[in-house]
This record gives sequence, C-alpha cells and structure tokens, in this order.
Amino acid sequence: MSFNVVIDKTEKLAEDIYFLRLKSERVSGKAVPGQFVNIKCSDGLNTFLRRPISILRTNPVENTFDIVYMIRGKGTRLLSCLNSGDTIDCMGPLGKGFTLPEKGEKICVIGGGIGVFPLLFLLEKSIDVNKTAFLGFRTKDLIVLQKDFEQVTNRLIISTDDGSFGENGLITKPFLDFLETEKPDRVYTCGPLPMMKTVAEVCIEKNIFCEVSMEQRMGCGIGACLVCACKTRHNDDYEYERICRDGPVFGAEKIVF
Repeated sequence: MSFNVVIDKTEKLAEDIYFLRLKSERVSGKAVPGQFVNIKCSDGLNTFLRRPISILRTNPVENTFDIVYMIRGKGTRLLSCLNSGDTIDCMGPLGKGFTLPEKGEKICVIGGGIGVFPLLFLLEKSIDVNKTAFLGFRTKDLIVLQKDFEQVTNRLIISTDDGSFGENGLITKPFLDFLETEKPDRVYTCGPLPMMKTVAEVCIEKNIFCEVSMEQRMGCGIGACLVCACKTRHNDDYEYERICRDGPVFGAEKIVF
C-alpha cells in the first residue's frame, strides 16, 4: 500500500545530487539500514514506474526520514523540482536490510557513488563497534556527506577517480591495502558492480563476513513484476531472486556477479 509523505526539507548537495527530509511515522519507526522506499516522482504517464531510493537515516523522535538521490532521468528530475510542504506518494520501508554487527566488532563499509548513501544509516546504527569507511567518488565536486560520515566512523578514507581529492583512483585499492594488515569482522558494500565484485571476492577468499547491497531498476518494488531479478548461487546450481523483496542486501557468497 502506498501513502503520502510530506517534504520537510530539500537541499541540493552537489551537481544533480539532492537531499530530501520526509515526514512519516511509518518509515521512521520501522526502517532498518539497507531498506529503501519506492517513490512516485509525479502524476501522469511520463514517470509511470516508481523510483527506488535507499534510506539515508531516520529520526523516530521527529517522525522523519532522509533520502539522497542523483538525477538520472525524467522522474528524478521532476522529483528535484519539489519543495518543502509538497507531498510524495511513497511505498516503504521495503526490502531486506543489513545484518547489524555485534558489540566490540570491527567493521568496514565500502561505497561508490550513490552507493554510499545506505551505508551512513548502517554506520549510525552500528553501536559500540570500530568503524572504517571507504568511499569512492568520480571527482571532488561530487563528494557529499563527508562530515556526516566523519561523525559516525573511527576512520574515513575517500578516493576520487581523477585524484582531485583523497586517494587517487578506485576505492578498492585502499581497501585491499587495508586488508594486508587488518582483518575486520564484517564488511558491507554498495555501489558499482565491479567494485562490489572485487570486495566480495576478497572477503570470500579471506573468510570475512560480507554483505552486498544490490542496486537495480525496479518496477513494483514488492516482488511481483520480476524486473529486478539477480542471479544467485544455490548449492551447485543457481536461480534468480528479486532484489526488491529477497534483497537488496545479500550475503556476498550468494551473488553471481
């Protein structure tokens, strides 16, 4: 069932990247890290399909939740034109979230591009653990939420593809360098498939718990349309599971990249 949420705050964070704070007791009270909402960007046939957007954080006291999205087409561009006080048709919280770490554990998160957003919620909800975050962006101008991540991590490493800020190159390199001397208890990753594939493979090789959050275009968001199917391992065989319902978070060993 969909329901209307009111926009409490909107902000442009970088070129084509927007922040929204939305009022909803249902989402703010029930959402867990890794879940998403499925949003109808406008009325009419121009944007018939909803857009799945990860939940950045929740505030149950204020009955709000935050999302950040990048303009990628007509629907998200229309979404960026909305203002405080406007309403959005929403479904959620949807999907299977991350497995939270145990007290005293050491965790790493590895995010790339818009894949960094669901990782902030995970870090905020991971209490009494040692947290290292590796975040990759294309260029300095697209780095967002740096201070937010600094506040919820023990260590933050940022890379840019063009070397304009932080480490030069892909974020997987400093992460792999880190694993040469450290062994975290849990690793979580979200972002481009090649990045997640590298992270998953090395974690499987080193016997490190790893969860991946898959990003995919979706139709219904509830598992009925099968648009967002991904290939997963089952013993010596494989089958297709629905990212929106069986995920978006999966154990790294299950995904066939």
